[in-house]
Amino acid sequence: MHRARCAGRFAVLLALLGLVACARAPAPTNTLRRGNGPEPDSLDPALARTDSAATILRDTYEGLTALDAQAIPKPAAASSWSVSADGRTITYTLRSGARWSNGDALTAEDFVLSWRRLVDPSTGSQYAEVLAPIENAADIVEGHQPPEKLGVEAPNPATLVVHLRAPTVYFTALTAHWSTYPTYHGKAPAAPGAAITNGAYRPMTWVVGSQVTAQRNPNYWDSPAVSIAEVRYVQVPDPRDEYSRYRGGELDTTYALPPAAWPELSARHGDQLHRGPQLGLYFYGFNLRKPPFRDAPLLRQALAMAIDRDRLVSMVTALGESPAYGWVPDGIANYTPQRFDWSGLTTTARRDEARRLFAKAGYDAAHPLRLQLRYPTGATHEKLALAVAAMWHETLGVDVVPVGEEFRSLLESINRGEAVLFRSSWIGDYNDAYTFASVLRSDFGINLVHYENPAYDHLLDDAESTADPKKRRERLELAERLALADVPLIPLYFYITKHLVAPRVHGWTDNVMNVVYSKDLSLQP
Repeated sequence: MHRARCAGRFAVLLALLGLVACARAPAPTNTLRRGNGPEPDSLDPALARTDSAATILRDTYEGLTALDAQAIPKPAAASSWSVSADGRTITYTLRSGARWSNGDALTAEDFVLSWRRLVDPSTGSQYAEVLAPIENAADIVEGHQPPEKLGVEAPNPATLVVHLRAPTVYFTALTAHWSTYPTYHGKAPAAPGAAITNGAYRPMTWVVGSQVTAQRNPNYWDSPAVSIAEVRYVQVPDPRDEYSRYRGGELDTTYALPPAAWPELSARHGDQLHRGPQLGLYFYGFNLRKPPFRDAPLLRQALAMAIDRDRLVSMVTALGESPAYGWVPDGIANYTPQRFDWSGLTTTARRDEARRLFAKAGYDAAHPLRLQLRYPTGATHEKLALAVAAMWHETLGVDVVPVGEEFRSLLESINRGEAVLFRSSWIGDYNDAYTFASVLRSDFGINLVHYENPAYDHLLDDAESTADPKKRRERLELAERLALADVPLIPLYFYITKHLVAPRVHGWTDNVMNVVYSKDLSLQP
């Protein structure tokens, strides 16, 4: 790889970041190379839970609905739908030309079988809760009823009828989520190269630690409108490495941006930079089933208060992120995000109160607290971990050992309950506050912190059982305030969408869901 020289202060910035400027390599004529972050955890719609997996699944499968450029649900595998007068029955009509990649017709029964598999406890899907609005779904997930009792039916191959336990205003957005995508005959998909899919592309290869490739599906219902022949999802977990590869002409888009000041990046790349609001949160989670955090709300609150979030977003992330003093981000439709009661205190007042709570929790110089903070490898994650560890030590005298782990290894550590304090994130699955509220339900499969509060669960049940929008909103806001009082996790900052998009890529649009389908893009000289 040939290295070119850079001039001026941007060269100094790159040197500080440990980046290299690379001469651009010739780009493949009709292959899109998408930087895709850490390794995907699965390419099975029912089992995948990471953002990098979702990007691939959105291209290779298709749900009843998809998201348009403004992240609003639009027809996809279904050409239309209707809602009953009481809001509890949705009838979807599938497209007449919808087919699987092997040429077989896509049928409503494929959705019935796939959704039954999703809620079947034997599948072990951590996203089974997505279908909770459907009749009997919760009982099936808990093993009280068989999957066949799920409230969905296919009266004919082109019609899917969904029976909801209560009116669900966001359900058409939910059917754009990858976990609701159909799989062939409702079975677990085969490996890339053999998998039969219904999306605009077919997954062809998966080289672990490198990339996944997908090719245009000629049997996709809108195949003539799909311009790009092949997509390579390049897995580069470190944004600095990804940036270097982008500048060297090896990538057309990036998953993220390196930890650098926005003005310098803007001066270098101009309109190749894309940035905007996103419904996502970066946080540190506690394992509430283990000491020292089990039954220790005062300790958890002291740690949350001792962090100066404004310093983190101005000096570490530095790309325009917002400090997070709550669980639900701004931008959520029909909702007022709640904040910690102490969020309005000055930095000095917060630190003083943190010290008081820390001492009340039983810790002092004679009884110190020692913690291990686990985070995924990557420059930004490491810098944040070191900064937070320094703040805790300075304010509370806590000794913290930051430990970086490969992303999938960290997920396994969290799932096994080994990680007591860990970095995680949550990206909204649809534009409604419930996508954040549901994560902290005691029975939600991806409740990584193991938060359990019957009053919280009751508020969510109450919110989802009412057809009154005002009452629903009030219940969800009250639930967030209740969770913030319990401090089951520490929110650090709210995400923004941030990508580099090469000039030859046309059609890229930013939205709060950070969803861009490859089929909507084209490549120009």
